[in-house]
Amino acid sequence: MTSSKPIPAVSFQTARTGASTKSNEMGMRPMQERAYAKRGEQYLLIKSPPASGKSRALMFIALDKLHNQGLEQAIIVVPEKSIGGSFMDESLSKFGFWSDWVVKPQWNLCNAPGPDEERVDPSKIKAVGQFLASDDKVLVCTHATFRFAVEQLGVEAFDNRLIAVDEFHHVSASEDSRLGSQLTEFIRRDKAHIVAMTGSYFRGDAVPVLTPEDEAKFETVTYTYYEQLNGYEHLKALNIGYFFYTGRYLEAIEAVLDPDKKTIVHIPSVNARENPKIGKVSEVNHIMEALGEWTGVDDATGFHIVRLPNGRTLRIADLVDDTDLAQRGKVLAALKDPSHRNNRDHVDIIIALGMAKEGFDWIWCEHALTVGYRSSLTEIIQIIGRATRDAPGKESASFTNLIAEPDASEAAVVGAINDTLKAIAASLLMEQVLAPRFTFTPKNTGPLEGFDYGPGGYKEGETNVGVREATGQLHFEIKGLVEPKSDEAQRICKEDLNEVITEFVQDKNNLEQGMFNEETVPQELTQLKMGKIVRDRYPELSEEDQEAVRQHAIAALNLTQKAKEIASGIDAGKGDNDKVNTALIDGVRKFAMDVRDLDIDLIDSINPFETAYAVLAKSMNETVLKQVQSVISAKKVKISPEEARSLANRAVEFKRQRGRLPEITSQDAWEKRMAEGVAAFARYRAQEKSNG
Repeated sequence: MTSSKPIPAVSFQTARTGASTKSNEMGMRPMQERAYAKRGEQYLLIKSPPASGKSRALMFIALDKLHNQGLEQAIIVVPEKSIGGSFMDESLSKFGFWSDWVVKPQWNLCNAPGPDEERVDPSKIKAVGQFLASDDKVLVCTHATFRFAVEQLGVEAFDNRLIAVDEFHHVSASEDSRLGSQLTEFIRRDKAHIVAMTGSYFRGDAVPVLTPEDEAKFETVTYTYYEQLNGYEHLKALNIGYFFYTGRYLEAIEAVLDPDKKTIVHIPSVNARENPKIGKVSEVNHIMEALGEWTGVDDATGFHIVRLPNGRTLRIADLVDDTDLAQRGKVLAALKDPSHRNNRDHVDIIIALGMAKEGFDWIWCEHALTVGYRSSLTEIIQIIGRATRDAPGKESASFTNLIAEPDASEAAVVGAINDTLKAIAASLLMEQVLAPRFTFTPKNTGPLEGFDYGPGGYKEGETNVGVREATGQLHFEIKGLVEPKSDEAQRICKEDLNEVITEFVQDKNNLEQGMFNEETVPQELTQLKMGKIVRDRYPELSEEDQEAVRQHAIAALNLTQKAKEIASGIDAGKGDNDKVNTALIDGVRKFAMDVRDLDIDLIDSINPFETAYAVLAKSMNETVLKQVQSVISAKKVKISPEEARSLANRAVEFKRQRGRLPEITSQDAWEKRMAEGVAAFARYRAQEKSNG
């Protein structure tokens, strides 16, 4: 049986302080002010959510580098031409800044005709060379144009210039990424300035954006989703949910597409399991027919006009049909028309396939409805970002992922749940992204300045949790916590925990075992699996620092999960008029106070996927869940040589603490697993000797 409504996997109530929309005397919002304070850095990485003002932050920084730091020119690099519009002329002095942002028309190559990607017009590459030889100051181009220009002109042609890369997650440290390789060359040459900006510093694959040694050169500015959403004036709530359906999505979509909400619908890609194989134009027509009666197309905008049963008309923008490029161009131009930016009634629903994602700015969007799992967690963050703009009268925003339910009768049921698992991974990640930032210290290290430790203040010898309300930071004391020693490990624990957690929750095997295999011991996930990810990701760290990063990442993930579990009960007792988003913080505090002592052993023994399973249990029928669980539980995970070594190392630590080795007959599942690891390690060692 299909659920009758989306199951909210994540629900976030905002404080509506208005802080993130207030400007200082120079016209800078809080994130922009934070970034501008670091404007003197040669390498700057800005991690900030969609709609927080990254484009304008870059304008402030670039102007300072050009006028006060002696740089000759600024090159702004964006992933696609549509985003180039974010860097058009801005009268910054009108709001208090000392200069305006001006880009001469011939140097905004995103406005030039031609394709976005690989087949770049040679004239654009020539234009980059002409710009470098000119006295003009700012050029805007796509990633593709920049890549080809660097190939032709060489990195030395860009000496003493600012290279600003927008949507930086498109870059990767992989040898296959030309832009990533070129940035490595720029960093090695060390004669250009680089500003990198992204709303989500993780990719859909396991390849890092930068190598650790390159990333260590960047000063990081982080502005969290928590700060951004809490600082809005109008938006009260963000809900992220899943709708599992059987049959065709074109029938199921009627249950979740509300014509009263401003909505962006992303239909499934051609190769997706959810694609009904009737043609993308037919899909759009079916969606419009489900809403009401099609009455024609508006000549001025190209929008479809659909009359609802109640007589009201909807204006629907079709970005899927590309058979008539002139018509599509008219629709795009109408959507970008600045004169309608503040007109809520300009358009009601946008239907898209590959468009209307990152950089697409429609502040009135209340609902992002996506059919089928998208290719990466980054893409989901970007799509959610379309709905999280603040706008007058807009009190809530939603993201709904419409996913085909696995069919228990299918022989390949395990393969069929792949999309479901990836969607759950996205929800776990979004919980982490929306959570306050954690600061962990060993027990009894003392209070941190600026944190509120409750009515009685900081208490020696007790579990202490401090809150810094303005920024949503939480300070946790954990017994037995390993502190990071090196500067790089401290930076990772402060800035990169979400990237480490992302890699962990994206691992399909971790998800399967954590959610469906009842025999899985939590420590196997938290210690072995997370331990391997940290070692592979940061091989240059010492073993002690690797363990510190692992402990901090698991603590952040597990505390978010436990707090959410408790917060759902706290939320239920709150009135609608309660504006302050204290539920998650209250949940964190309650969890800390409910246990006698927070220690790393306790945190390691929590399965981070338990609440994700609860979401599935609410929305899938018992037959499907039982079949999936039995199939995955039957996939026994053998102990690999690397896991055997990790278990043996854990066993040594166990012996140091307990005075004996783990016993294979123990009733404690983790002790038994360590003993199995010791036995497997001994077998592998014996095999090596006999083969040697």
